[in-house]
Amino acid sequence: MPFDPTYPPTNAEIESAPLRGQFNGLKDLIDTIPVGPPGQNGSDGTSVTGAVIDNTTTLNPGNPAEASVSWDGANVRFTFGIPRGQDGVSSPPITSFIVDGVNTLNPGDNATVQTSFDGASVRMLFGIPRGSDGTNGSNGNDGGQGPPFTNFIVDGVNMLNPTDPASVQSNFDGNAVRIIFNIPRGFAGNDGAAGTPGSNGSDGAQGPPFTNFIVDGVNMLNPSDPASVQTTFDGSFVHMVFNIPRGFTGNDGGSGPQGSPGEVTNAQLSSAISGTSNNSNVVSTLDTPFANDPPTLADLEVMRAKMNELINALRR
Repeated sequence: MPFDPTYPPTNAEIESAPLRGQFNGLKDLIDTIPVGPPGQNGSDGTSVTGAVIDNTTTLNPGNPAEASVSWDGANVRFTFGIPRGQDGVSSPPITSFIVDGVNTLNPGDNATVQTSFDGASVRMLFGIPRGSDGTNGSNGNDGGQGPPFTNFIVDGVNMLNPTDPASVQSNFDGNAVRIIFNIPRGFAGNDGAAGTPGSNGSDGAQGPPFTNFIVDGVNMLNPSDPASVQTTFDGSFVHMVFNIPRGFTGNDGGSGPQGSPGEVTNAQLSSAISGTSNNSNVVSTLDTPFANDPPTLADLEVMRAKMNELINALRR
């Protein structure tokens, strides 16, 4: 392309192809300079033997590009000033993650995580293999429905602050429902007005420990559904609803008849656990009040020992 003395325009970004064309255009102009014997065509008899770039300076963004040319008797010498580009804008940091879904894979498949970025959030899609099916019963008989779930274990009772909500944590270990109770203590009462002195009476007996459970229902789930326990506390009783998956049906081997489905009614389950509270009868009550207000560390150790004694008695 021919040399354009108006390029680049002021404040324009430099592009390699047009700038290369400008250099080539300058060279073409230099090559056309007439050279002859001394005194002809304004020439002193010398010729251009080369072009030299003496310096290239980086200018601030927005400055116009610069170029200067000089002649040393043999070479055309160039000096360039080229502005750098504007600073880029930093992108905001990634601050959120979104789980778009969880897919169930076949047993034996590798777990997977697919991730993508939508410009603001990292989005994830998980693939998790389910467990393998259980084996069939021997001799071709129907594997049948598994035994009913009847075991409960109280792993602990935690004392909360008066304003904390009561709660029950439960999990299923494959054989028993394990329960941890979180119970807020009562507010400290205000001192009452001094009463009329009366005769000395004996201290009243301590109330019974908290041991009441009510099973509101047992729901039968599909074999692949997870077992769960729903618990609520109404201020006096812990109410529980059990969700238990039935066992997978075994393949018919051709010799045994299909067994009838097992069933456990609410009445049968309530009868099975009706005597559970008797386990706590061996634990003596704390009849002596604490001498310190607030209680000391020693008083709390006495309370902790008695709570552990009660927990161990409730375990089956």
